[in-house]
Amino acid sequence: MVTNDLVSYLNDHLAGSVGALELLDRLVKTYEGKPLERFFKDLRGDIQEDQKKLEELIHKLGEEESAVRNAGAWILEKLSRAKIRLSESEEGDMGLFLALEALALGITGKRALWRALASVSEMVPSLARLNYAELETRATEQAGRVEAKRIEFARTVFATK
Repeated sequence: MVTNDLVSYLNDHLAGSVGALELLDRLVKTYEGKPLERFFKDLRGDIQEDQKKLEELIHKLGEEESAVRNAGAWILEKLSRAKIRLSESEEGDMGLFLALEALALGITGKRALWRALASVSEMVPSLARLNYAELETRATEQAGRVEAKRIEFARTVFATK
């Protein structure tokens, strides 16, 4: 049996992925032609794949995506631009650091999602549709890549000059 709480939880994470993809689109555009462009394009592809898995799971459970939550995530990303200012200047380094931190937090949440779903998939047969161990491993790898970049830029942003 699928509960409203489960559907809400899945839609919350789906909305998070919408926000992450919007942020990554902005990062790809900002760093076009630079080494960071490839990093963000690769990460975007990974997150989009994971988003599709989540969408498939919601549909296979006979549920619908929450258009309101997805629109809210889209709007929040747009509002975050006041805080996360991106540019290829020294001032933009702090924006890049904050963007990486936001992505790291989201990916950590995604890893927790997969772990939680794996823990109940034996009790809720309709959840036993995905390879949660593989998805958790992917999230761990993504988090490691983002965290390495975040720490690299922490040194740039917070080191005394």
